[in-house]
Amino acid sequence: MNATSLKASVSLWSADLSNLASEIQRIDPYADSYHLDVSDGTYATSLLLFFPDLVKSIRGITEKPFEVHLITQRPERWVDAFLASGVNRILFYPETTESISGLIDTARRRNVGIGISLALETPVSTIEEYLGRLDVACVVGTGFDVKGAPEVAEVAYEKVRQLAAIRQRRRLSFEIEADGAIRRHTVPRLRQCGVDIVVPGSLIFNGDARETSQWMHSL
Repeated sequence: MNATSLKASVSLWSADLSNLASEIQRIDPYADSYHLDVSDGTYATSLLLFFPDLVKSIRGITEKPFEVHLITQRPERWVDAFLASGVNRILFYPETTESISGLIDTARRRNVGIGISLALETPVSTIEEYLGRLDVACVVGTGFDVKGAPEVAEVAYEKVRQLAAIRQRRRLSFEIEADGAIRRHTVPRLRQCGVDIVVPGSLIFNGDARETSQWMHSL
């Protein structure tokens, strides 16, 4: 079992978007960071909410870190704009860029956190050589364009176990994050497999945020 408490990177996609500022203020005591999904309609077919000007407009509401999840082709195009908006960590998909190393190097030069996300069909072996240079490896447990999925795909649990085993064997320090279908019945199993961070959305926004936070941090 992990030595540190499970962290919550709260997905603002599930907030009441008509009252985003008040939603952040309400949830802020229970969030370790905020997870901001971005899609340009290419890598994933849907257009997801967050864009640099919007991120900049909410940056002053909270001091908690922002991680932007670039579900886009050529994510390097967006790095400068999101860093200028106040983002603390960038997540991208390995198949969306011509230079994984280049994007990691850019993040390091800019003193920003960097992580790679694994879609359901992408094996851990795709990013194994980069794990020593990452802050986080994010396992996506559902298909793209799915909001509110009830179950984590079985392959995602196995990827978390594989990442945890590699981390232990190679004595690496990256964190393992799980995104998608974060539910009361999926979080304990994800934790047991080796997850350090979960991305709760409706789980925390639609229930008792304080109780849910206490429960997650106790795992």
